[in-house]
Amino acid sequence: MSELIKAILFYLQRVRSYNILVVAVELLLIGAVVWWVMRFLRGTRGARLIKGVALLLAMVYIVILMLPAGLGWQRIQFLYGNFLLFAFGAVLVAFQPELRRAFIQIGQARFFRGVRGRMEAIVDALVDSAEYLSRNRIGAVIAIERSVGLATITQAGTPIDAHVTSSLLNTIFHPGSPLHDMGVVIRDGRIAAAGCQFPLAESEEVDASLGSRHRAALGMAKEGDAVVLVVSEETGRISLAYEGQLYIGLDPTNLREVLLTLLAPGSILYNRRHRISS
Repeated sequence: MSELIKAILFYLQRVRSYNILVVAVELLLIGAVVWWVMRFLRGTRGARLIKGVALLLAMVYIVILMLPAGLGWQRIQFLYGNFLLFAFGAVLVAFQPELRRAFIQIGQARFFRGVRGRMEAIVDALVDSAEYLSRNRIGAVIAIERSVGLATITQAGTPIDAHVTSSLLNTIFHPGSPLHDMGVVIRDGRIAAAGCQFPLAESEEVDASLGSRHRAALGMAKEGDAVVLVVSEETGRISLAYEGQLYIGLDPTNLREVLLTLLAPGSILYNRRHRISS
C-alpha cells in the first residue's frame, strides 16, 4: 500500500509542475470524449463491455503500482504494456458495429450535410406522407414553424418531440387516432406537438367547397409566417398555405420544390409563376 501512496504522491508532484490551464483544458476534453462515448453506448451491449474492460485495466494498474520496487517486476510491467495494445485491438474488433454506427452518425452530422441536406430529409418525409394521405383520402394539416413561434398553438396540443418521419405522420392522421382531427406542428426539424387547434380563417375567405382543414391552414398562414401543408379528406388534394394565401392542387414534385424553397434559410422565395392558385 505504501508503494501505491508513493506513486500517487509522485504523480501529484508532477501535476503541480504543469500549466494549470493546460491541464484543465485537457481534462475537459478527455471528460467530453468519455461522456460522448458513454452516451453513445448507453443501452447497448458495448456499454457493459467497455465498463468491464476499464475496470479490469484499472485493477491491474493498481496492482502493478503496489508491487514492491527492486524485485524484478519488469517483465510483469512489460507484459502489461503489451496487454494494453492487445486490449486496444480487441476493443476495435468487439466494437465494430458501434464504431460503424458512430462513423455513419458523424458523416450525417449537420456540419457535413449543410442546411439544404437537413431540410431535404424533412421535406422528403412530408412529401411521402402527403402522397400516402392523398392516395388514401386521409385528411391532414401540418404547420412548419419558421421565424414566428407557435408556442401558444403547441401548448394546447399533445407534446410529441420526435423526428419527422412519414410513418409517424401517417399514424397520427390515421382515422381512429385520437389526434387525427387536429393539426401537427413541426419545429426545428422535429414534430413538436399533435392534436393542435389552428385558428380558422373567415368562411368568406375560403371557397365553400373546402372544409375546416383548409380554413385552419389559411388561418395559420395569415397569423404568422408558418408554411402549412393540408390534405383534403374528401378529394385527396394536396395544398399549401403560406404568406396569407392558399395554393390548391399541388403534385408531389411541385410540393417538394416549394417546400425546399420556403424552408431552406437564405433561399429566394418561390417564384410566383410556379404557384397554383385556387
